[in-house]
Amino acid sequence: MKYGEKEIKDFDINRAENFWSNEHEKEYTIDIELPEFMCRCPRSGYPDFATLHLSYVPDKKVIELKALKLYINSFMDRYISHENAANEIFDTLYGKLKPKHMKLVADFNPRGNVHTVITIDSDTM
Repeated sequence: MKYGEKEIKDFDINRAENFWSNEHEKEYTIDIELPEFMCRCPRSGYPDFATLHLSYVPDKKVIELKALKLYINSFMDRYISHENAANEIFDTLYGKLKPKHMKLVADFNPRGNVHTVITIDSDTM
């Protein structure tokens, strides 16, 4: 196993060092694009690719970017639907960060003539 594969396999999003204190009291937005998301179709095993757009207004915490990268990469060998992947990512990050606002858009590449975009917004929860 190569070092990157081991780092992804051993990664745990729940570790405290993955989240840093937000040192700013003013309100601001963090926009992150993750263009290489991959998971596997739970029925066929075919790879599904997406670009994730994460936007959040932090309160007390921010996520360390390498931790976010490893968390997102941990999905690459998981058999999970588009809907479940997007909801799990949103719920995990929202629960850990407790931001003032969060929005996740999971824009999956077309496969079999189907293009899926899943949007989850804390304003509509």
